[in-house]
Amino acid sequence: MGAGKTTAARRLAHRLGWEVADTDALFEEKYKISVNDFFNKYDEPLYRKLESEVLKATESLENTVISTGGGTACYFDNMEWMNRHGLTVFLCISPQAAVDRVIHSRHKRPLVEGKSEEELTEFVSSHYAARIPFYEQARIMVKSEDFDLEALLSMLAPFL
Repeated sequence: MGAGKTTAARRLAHRLGWEVADTDALFEEKYKISVNDFFNKYDEPLYRKLESEVLKATESLENTVISTGGGTACYFDNMEWMNRHGLTVFLCISPQAAVDRVIHSRHKRPLVEGKSEEELTEFVSSHYAARIPFYEQARIMVKSEDFDLEALLSMLAPFL
């Protein structure tokens, strides 16, 4: 959350001349409901199940950079599946930098809506700690605070 996945994916896809797909947007298109409204109406376990199905439906896409939600890698076999079917990149960000970005973001995030800055900091820190073992399974890791597209392209070059 707040690492810049969507922005980095767009920039990377543009430079590669590829398409970009965002699993949240694909979810919303398929189920005709926003992720935020889905969380308000249903529960997270159902969302994670459907999110995993949406992710796996991207298997047929070629020359596409796929941006996922922050929790996608942590459920079912999603991280293992992504590593088998593509090249995974973890955008590392400190919890405090993520909180700063989330606070100043126009994008609504259902898991943190209505939280104070202190509650948000605690939430992001605990989620990050729980999720890091999944994120560290990515084949490439780059710092997000000072994201450098050229450096990422250099790391990707041997795989393309």
